[in-house]
Amino acid sequence: MLTPEYFLVMSRWYRLCFLRVTAASKLGAMVSAQSDYWPGKKFGLPISGPRSTPTYLRRVAALAIDWALAVAISIAFFDYNGFATLGVFIALCALGGLILAGSPGHLIARIRIAPIRGGALGVIAPIVRPVLVALVIPALITDDDQRGLHDRLVATILVLR
Repeated sequence: MLTPEYFLVMSRWYRLCFLRVTAASKLGAMVSAQSDYWPGKKFGLPISGPRSTPTYLRRVAALAIDWALAVAISIAFFDYNGFATLGVFIALCALGGLILAGSPGHLIARIRIAPIRGGALGVIAPIVRPVLVALVIPALITDDDQRGLHDRLVATILVLR
């Protein structure tokens, strides 16, 4: 049954996934006591603009673009083999991460992978991260900064370009 609590939870989920809730939000009582917190604040990232954390919509769009490219390559060269598609996806994301700090989907969605400690991304993170994304579960476990388990394990965060 659709109760008022259901709509409250769904509206909070929608805002979390698709909208950037600012400290000056006019949502009133629906914003919790942590309204002065935004994803990436503890890492010194801004609330919006370049180097802020992207919304889930951008992340899912980037993933869909990467998967579509992997499927297209798999159809063209590997007769749409499932393992080949997964391998192409991992290779596409790893090479993009090594060369451009983001996969082709990240580039189109205008997001990039940034190391938490600052500086260069390195070699390990762009290789390990897509393998963990391919396992699906690490990408679904997120924290308050919208970092998946795959990002926490390699000390990275997605930011806007």
